[in-house]
Amino acid sequence: MEGVHPLLVELLMASIPDSPVDFTVVEGLRTTKRQQELYAQGRTKPGAIVTKVDGVKKLSNHQDEADGVKDGLGCAVDIYPFFKGQVQVNHKDTHRCLKLISDHIKAKAKELGLTVVWGGDWGWDYPHFELKL
Repeated sequence: MEGVHPLLVELLMASIPDSPVDFTVVEGLRTTKRQQELYAQGRTKPGAIVTKVDGVKKLSNHQDEADGVKDGLGCAVDIYPFFKGQVQVNHKDTHRCLKLISDHIKAKAKELGLTVVWGGDWGWDYPHFELKL
């Protein structure tokens, strides 16, 4: 979780031990190039659209400076549940498990006095969690 805001790291580390479903962080801080690659997916490159943010005109919360501060930190991560011995990206139960994990992380955030937003509440970005400062 190098480059992820320390408060978000603290929240995730506090959430892992008693999470109802084990999970892993698959992406944190992103470069502009990486954000542009993801934005191209489903548009000019093969694959499904995974982001609505181009990384230049509008920054992702995964990118440094999205919060207006150049500190080398991103305020977002993408996670996936880990069950049946592996990270589950496309399993039929992935969204259901992410909802359980989300409820747990939100409760931990409240205990720690933090505000976190889950992308699943937008109805489409289920792996996404971001810290609101």
